[in-house]
Amino acid sequence: MNTPRKMIIVTDGFHDLHTAKTAICVLRYRPAEVVAVLDREAAGQTCQELFRVGGDIPIVAALTEAPGANALLIGIAPPGGKIPPHWRPFLLEAIGRGMTLISGLHDLLKNDAEFVRAAAASGAKLVDLRENDEHDVNDRRGIRAECLRIHTIGTDCSVGKMVAAVEVADGLCRDGIDAQFVATGQTGIIVAGSGCPIDRVIADFVAGAAEKLVRANQHHEVIVVEGQGSLFHPRYSGVTLSLLHGLMPDGLILGYEMGRRVISDVNDFPLPTLEKAVEVYETMANIMNPCRVIGVFVNGQHFPHDDEVAAECERIEKRLGLPTCDVIRHGPGKLVEAVRKMKRERGL
Repeated sequence: MNTPRKMIIVTDGFHDLHTAKTAICVLRYRPAEVVAVLDREAAGQTCQELFRVGGDIPIVAALTEAPGANALLIGIAPPGGKIPPHWRPFLLEAIGRGMTLISGLHDLLKNDAEFVRAAAASGAKLVDLRENDEHDVNDRRGIRAECLRIHTIGTDCSVGKMVAAVEVADGLCRDGIDAQFVATGQTGIIVAGSGCPIDRVIADFVAGAAEKLVRANQHHEVIVVEGQGSLFHPRYSGVTLSLLHGLMPDGLILGYEMGRRVISDVNDFPLPTLEKAVEVYETMANIMNPCRVIGVFVNGQHFPHDDEVAAECERIEKRLGLPTCDVIRHGPGKLVEAVRKMKRERGL
C-alpha cells in the first residue's frame, strides 16, 4: 500500500499570486495532502491569510515545524523555471531527512549532482514533474468523435486556465456527465495525478504528446484539457499553438485577468482585445478541426468586491454574446451549460 502523501510546500519569499500559483492550486484542490507551507517571511500566518486558500494550514519557517511531512514540493513557477539558489540548504535538508523532493521546474533535480548524492545517501526520492520521454509526432488517427474535446485558452499566461479546466470538469461530473480534467502542466499533474508537461516536450513532438493525451482519456464523454501559455505571448506562443493543433478541440473557453493591460513579463507588449483573441484562436484551431469559443472565464482575483467582477462578466457577455463567469466566485455553471449545449448540438 502506498504511503499517503503529506507535503510541505515551499514558497519561501515568492508568495505573490502569480509566482506561487503552483502552491495556491495545490492548496485549493489537494489541501488534505498539505501539512504546511514553508515561507520564512510569512511564518506564523495561515495559508488563508496569505494566499486566500488553504484554511488553517500553517505557514512555517523551518521543516522541523511540520512533523509528519514526508514530501517537500517546490511551490513556485518563476519565469525560466529555475531553482532559487538560496533554497538549496533546506532542499538538501529535506533530502537528508529522507523526504521525497517534488519539483515542476525546468531545472531537473536528477541533473543536480549534489541533490543526487544526497538522495542516494538518505534513500530520498527525487521527482521531476517535467521529465518526459515524448518522441512521437501526431498522425490524426484514432481520435474518437464521440468524446467532446474542450480546451481552456487565454489572452496571456497565468490567467487561470488550469483552474477553469478543473472547475468545468468537476461541474460536468456533478451534473452526471462523465468528464475528465486533463493536465498539461506541472501543477495540473499534481492535482490530477497524471498528464504531460507540455512545455518541456521537444518542439516537434508537442502536438504528438497532446494527441496522446486525447487518446488516453477519450473513453470519457467529455475531456477538458488545461491550456498553456498564449498565442499572444512573444515567449510562449509556440507551445500554445502546438497544443491547440495536437488536441484538435471542438470547443474553447477563453480566459483573461481583470485589470491586466500588458503581457506578463513583457511590460511593453499590450494584451489583445477579447474580440481579437476569439478571432485568432478560432482561426488557428479551425486549421485542424471545426472549433469555436463557447464561453469566457474572468479571473477577478485582484478585485475584492464581488459586484465589480459581476459587472465585468455582464459587460463581456454583452460584448461577445458568450456566457461569462468567474469560476471561483460564481462557480462554473454557465460554462458547464455551454459545454452541455455543444454536446447536445453534436448529438453526443
